[in-house]
Amino acid sequence: MNGINKYFYCYFLFILISAPINLLSQSVKNKSSYSYQVREENGDLNHDGKMDKVIVKMDTVDETRPLRLQIFLSQPSGKLTLAVSSDKMIEPQYPAENHGKFNGYQIPDFVIEKGVLKMWSEIKSGNITYHFKYNAGNFELIYIEKLTNDATKGYVDENTIFTETKFDLITGIRTESDEKLGSSKVLNLRRKRVLLRPLPKIQDFKFSDKAIY
Repeated sequence: MNGINKYFYCYFLFILISAPINLLSQSVKNKSSYSYQVREENGDLNHDGKMDKVIVKMDTVDETRPLRLQIFLSQPSGKLTLAVSSDKMIEPQYPAENHGKFNGYQIPDFVIEKGVLKMWSEIKSGNITYHFKYNAGNFELIYIEKLTNDATKGYVDENTIFTETKFDLITGIRTESDEKLGSSKVLNLRRKRVLLRPLPKIQDFKFSDKAIY
């Protein structure tokens, strides 16, 4: 075998060997492991008198620590069937754009009240609660409560103004009211009508949507 042929032979052999290794590496990288359960809530969501289940699991393999929301609905047989699975509803604990830094927010809490699934989340300078109701096979966003403040020093005082937002997506009425800490007097009230049709569905919901509400 001459030098040129030997070179191409070795190069070809290297490609054959490295290709499976690269594929295996990519496979391991893409493999997720939502094995750590961080939230669980039980209640009747599909109005059949039986307990449904909401769980949140964390991927312990991915360095960003993404979170998966799953909703299991009861069936006539008594078994629970997966109805919703979303990896984009909750922000990862260590978003890629933060370059290894914690996002600063605790994992959202979920509660079921009168058939409505509520997700309470921390946001910048406050918190937001989303209300989802099961309707015709979908969980629709029907109501939003948000509370923020204008504190800039890392703490609140008697001059801090709190803004409460209530958005009824069914009627389309969105109301904002401003109050100072410790006062019941409304400083400013803003109301407008915003109709969103169709109503946002939980499977399409993204954690970044908080910016539009």
